[in-house]
Amino acid sequence: MIIRAATIDDVPQIAGMAGELLAEIMARIGEQAFNFDLAATTDRLGTFISQEKYFVFAACDGEIPVGFIALYESYALYAEGAFGTIPELYVRPGYRSKELGFQLISQAKAFGRSRGWTRLEVTTPPLPEFDKTLAFYEREGFAISGGRKLKIALQ
Repeated sequence: MIIRAATIDDVPQIAGMAGELLAEIMARIGEQAFNFDLAATTDRLGTFISQEKYFVFAACDGEIPVGFIALYESYALYAEGAFGTIPELYVRPGYRSKELGFQLISQAKAFGRSRGWTRLEVTTPPLPEFDKTLAFYEREGFAISGGRKLKIALQ
């Protein structure tokens, strides 16, 4: 397995895995929390990567992506400048427990350091269904830092 920066050629596979991730989340919580459209997600991901608004690293079995981590740059006074946010991290079920998640997080940390980020942030739902996810991030050095993530739709 290798971890590498995703390219435009990887966009269809990574967009598909994003759909798998969202489907897995919705199955766990038992509600339709996301409206996933593969074509729209593929287009959006291609645009984000080409405009360097989104940084994606792929875990590959040969040339085939089987997992990925996505990052974007944010800014905040509380973070003392630029920092990275992880909106998605996914490894296909057949490749879990092979340290790919650890390798993807390690790549994200190295990338963040290279950009001068002060920290990485990630949000997991505060639900029992995501206790394993929380434990994974805690094993990788993340610490709970505050309240709950809230959102409001603007469109």
